[in-house]
Amino acid sequence: MGASRVIVPGNFPIGCLPSYLTAMAMPEPSAYDSTACLKDLNLFAAKHNTQLQQAVAALRASYPDAAIAYADYFNSFLSLLKGGPALGFDANSTHKACCGAGGRYNYDLRLMCGVEGTAVCADPSAYVSWDGIHMTQAAYKAMSRLIYHGRYLQPQILSFREKNGQT
Repeated sequence: MGASRVIVPGNFPIGCLPSYLTAMAMPEPSAYDSTACLKDLNLFAAKHNTQLQQAVAALRASYPDAAIAYADYFNSFLSLLKGGPALGFDANSTHKACCGAGGRYNYDLRLMCGVEGTAVCADPSAYVSWDGIHMTQAAYKAMSRLIYHGRYLQPQILSFREKNGQT
């Protein structure tokens, strides 16, 4: 259809999202990895991403005149979690929703953000997750920088310069 540059995003490490951490909570500490994420869910997402990368490689072969890249959401998100405080996120809130109804991860499927009984955190920019499913604007901004200015776009088909800290 004429596209000359295409970016195909991978899946997030879903075992790190407040919605999944709440819904699939496990009593065994061994079910969690060093980033306090659910191992099995992240393994599932990683397998999906492996298949997706193979499909992207096939697209590249089929369309040699197009620049087709894979955006590694999985590892860029993990990098964001691990480096949260250095990126301006509250270390105690990287797995909690900013807008929610309480609980360990401030997420309740029956009380989604915006309904009566939920509350919004004082500083959304200190949180990675907005509502347990979606990221905050600050997290999207940090992740886009990791992808477009870092090592999480394969191959690197874009060149964006940063101006005054802006992408």
